[in-house]
Amino acid sequence: MKKRIALSMILSVLLILLPVIANAHPGRTDSNGGHYCRTNCAKWGLENGEYHYHNGGGSNSAPAATAKPTTKPATKPTSKPTATPAPTLIVPKKQNIGTLQVYYFDVGQGDSTLIRTPKNQYILIDGGNNDQGKNVVKYLNALGVKTLDAMVATHPDADHIGGLDDVLKALDVKSVYAPKVSHTTETYKDFLTAVKNEGRTIKSVTKGVAIPLTGVDAKFLAPINSYGDDLNDWSAVLRVTYKNKSFLFTGDAEKASENDMLADGLNLKADVLKVGHHGSSSSTSKAFLDAVKPKYAVISVGKNNYGHPDSGILTRLKNANVSVLRTDQKGTITAICDGNNITFTTTKGASK
Repeated sequence: MKKRIALSMILSVLLILLPVIANAHPGRTDSNGGHYCRTNCAKWGLENGEYHYHNGGGSNSAPAATAKPTTKPATKPTSKPTATPAPTLIVPKKQNIGTLQVYYFDVGQGDSTLIRTPKNQYILIDGGNNDQGKNVVKYLNALGVKTLDAMVATHPDADHIGGLDDVLKALDVKSVYAPKVSHTTETYKDFLTAVKNEGRTIKSVTKGVAIPLTGVDAKFLAPINSYGDDLNDWSAVLRVTYKNKSFLFTGDAEKASENDMLADGLNLKADVLKVGHHGSSSSTSKAFLDAVKPKYAVISVGKNNYGHPDSGILTRLKNANVSVLRTDQKGTITAICDGNNITFTTTKGASK
C-alpha cells in the first residue's frame, strides 16, 4: 500500500512539472557548471547556442565559439572587462628657433635622433624598430616637422631603420644617406622600397661626406673601410659642430670602426657623445672615449635581454667624469646648444 501511495505521489509531481520541462532549454551541465542553450533560448533571454550558467539565472558568453570556458567565474560579470589603455606617448617640447637642438627620441631598445639647426633645418638619424615608426612620426609632428632636409640610416639593423619607411611615407624627405652595405631582411627591403616610392636615391656614406647645412658643420667620420658581414661596424658616424660645441653620433659602431677612426687621426672631440650600440661592451673603448673626451653621454636604450648598457661601460664613463643620460630613465632627451653652452631637458625625471 505504501509503495502505491509513493508511486502515485511521484506521478503527480511529474504531471505538474511536465509543462515546465517541456519549455526548458536542455543541455547537459559541464564540469564548469554551465552549458550551451539549444531550445527556447529567447524565452530565457539567451541567444541560440549561448553558453550560460545556472547561478541565479545568469549567463555568460563562451570565450570562443568552438571552445567551452576552462574556468568558472566566481561571480557573474556585470560588464565587459575594460581594456588596458596603451601608454601615452610623451612628446618633447619644441624649443625656440635660434639654437641647435638635438632630440634623442625615446624609442625603447633602438635609436632615433632628430637634429634641428638654428636655421630650422632638420636631420633625422635612424627611426627605431618597426613598431616605433608611428611614434617617431608623432614626435616629428609634435615638433612641427614637415620636411626633413636629410635622413640618415646608420646601418641596416631593424632597431635603427625599422621605422624609417613610416617616416618616408608621412613626411617630405629631401635626401637619404646610408653606408653602402645591404641586408636581406624584410625590414631593410621595406626601407629601400619606401625610398624608391618617394622618388629618392640613397647617397652613399663614407668618411668625409658632408651634409650641406647653413651655419652648422655636419660631416661623416665613418665608415672608413669595408667590414664584411659586420653590420655594426658599417655604421655611419656623424660629427655635428655648431660654433664651439660638437656632437658625435656613432650608431652601433664597434671597436673595429673606432680603431680605424683613431688610426686615421680624425678629430673625434665632442661635447656630447651618443654612446655606441646602446652601451654595449663591444663599443666605446677606452682609447675611443679618451679621444672624444665628452662632457655628456646619451644612451638610447630600452628594456632588453642583451645587458645594455653594460656595467663596465657605465663605470668607464663615470671614471671619465662623463654625465650620463639614458632614454629608458629620462624618456626623450633634448640638448639645446647656443654654440657656447649646452643644456638638457627630458620628458621623464629631472632636467640636467
